[in-house]
Amino acid sequence: MILKDFIKRRIIITGANGMLGQRLFEFYSTLKDVELLASSIESDFVFKNQNYIQADITNRNELKKIIYDFCPDFIINAAAYTNVDKSESERETAWKINVKGVEYITETARVLDSHIIHISSDYIFDGKNGPYTENDTPNPLGYYGRTKLASENVLKISGTKNTILRTNVLYGTAKHSRSDFVKWVVESVRAGKEIRIVDDQINNPTFIDDLVQAINKVIELRKEGIYNIGGSEVLSRYDFTMIIAEFFNLDKHLIKKIQTEALNQPARRPLKSGLITIKAQSELGYKPHSIIQSLELMKRELGL
Repeated sequence: MILKDFIKRRIIITGANGMLGQRLFEFYSTLKDVELLASSIESDFVFKNQNYIQADITNRNELKKIIYDFCPDFIINAAAYTNVDKSESERETAWKINVKGVEYITETARVLDSHIIHISSDYIFDGKNGPYTENDTPNPLGYYGRTKLASENVLKISGTKNTILRTNVLYGTAKHSRSDFVKWVVESVRAGKEIRIVDDQINNPTFIDDLVQAINKVIELRKEGIYNIGGSEVLSRYDFTMIIAEFFNLDKHLIKKIQTEALNQPARRPLKSGLITIKAQSELGYKPHSIIQSLELMKRELGL
């Protein structure tokens, strides 16, 4: 028996009740060489009788005590304020969660020499010249994007071991969270509802299990730096929706094509976006599912 059989990697997941947090917990709870602690702001965890502790990422002393007590090797920060439009009016809340929370994590991680894995977004870009590489210059259009860029900058100057994973249009299976885009499209159209989908926002939608595997590769290889994580297909939100409709045999007449400006949303969206994943493919061995492969997995697991 070799040494690694005795040593468990200690991992904290913040935001464990969110879609990504749940999927991460499901994955890591099956591994025998991992000691796992889930945390989120809610009093109860969606998975019962698990190693869970309530934690407010904006409460500096509370968060630091939890991290110090567990002494993790890795901190996966899946906690975030992700409501793009409300970020414009609830700026203090968005900043506290997305920026100050990251600051508090770094203060403790620096002392413990813990490795932080942080989830960022393509919203740090203006969407004029996408898809983007890791080296392209950020220029966020809205406050949400500004908070995500600020959180990246916190990590860059923190003196910690850290990895930033930028992603976009996250979709996939999470049984206990609100509907993702795919589930929303399927349930809405099956219920006979007309939905309006923009045809001028371009991305490469990210299957959640691909992001989980990228995170695991970062941990296995102990890679630091910035990596783009996205799907293999760059397309408009409308075209993505039509693929979903075709796969699930939905009534396409209920899917109406519109432009972003017609929605009159409080926050501006990057239009020509998407993330080039060549670096992740070469350094992490990242291999994303195709959209059809992802939909097949979702259909099987959720019974859609």
